[in-house]
Amino acid sequence: MEFTVGSAIRFGWETFKKRPWFFVGTTVVIAIIYIAIGIVSAVVDEIFGGSLDEATIPGQIVSSLLGALLGMGVTAFYLAAHDNSETAELSLLWHPRPFWKFLGTSILASLAIIIGFVLLVVPGIIAMVLFMFSTFIVIDKGLGPIEAMKESMRITAGHRWPLLGLIVVLSLIGMVGALALGVGLLVAIPVATLAFTHAYRVLSGYDGQTAVPVDARLAA
Repeated sequence: MEFTVGSAIRFGWETFKKRPWFFVGTTVVIAIIYIAIGIVSAVVDEIFGGSLDEATIPGQIVSSLLGALLGMGVTAFYLAAHDNSETAELSLLWHPRPFWKFLGTSILASLAIIIGFVLLVVPGIIAMVLFMFSTFIVIDKGLGPIEAMKESMRITAGHRWPLLGLIVVLSLIGMVGALALGVGLLVAIPVATLAFTHAYRVLSGYDGQTAVPVDARLAA
């Protein structure tokens, strides 16, 4: 299976159409959880003397930890939805393993991208493409931060211009969704995330067969 921007977008749209209300509902649930995380972080900030305009270190730590947990769940959910949209369930959003590997990978990849943008814009863009699948690899294969980032570099080799094109197109889809009074995001977000997941699956050698559940792989 060969990766192209068009094939990824088509996959995202066709998969979304199989269970549109399920994906819309899941997006709403994820948004509610994000809001809840923001509220919890704001409460922590208040406790430690901060405010909505002035975050505290404890508040930021709580936000990062809870955000990582949600990110893990969202990643696991979309990997499963990609492989078999008919059997994907909302309960997949609870996927707390491997937490520290995921958090470490998120931090290292983000730092690499930020440093790249600080030095020059181009290195930041390159780093963004190189490490774009790092957290997916942690959830999918259980690798540690360095190994996941190296694997992301490996599978993106030779496809970096198309992947940059995919990032641009997915960003445009999100912008169009936001312009539709924000309601369009309920469609744009799952379609874009499914397309992103498809790109990962194709480049990582997924053969189109039903994948082994992520938890089973980690337990092996």
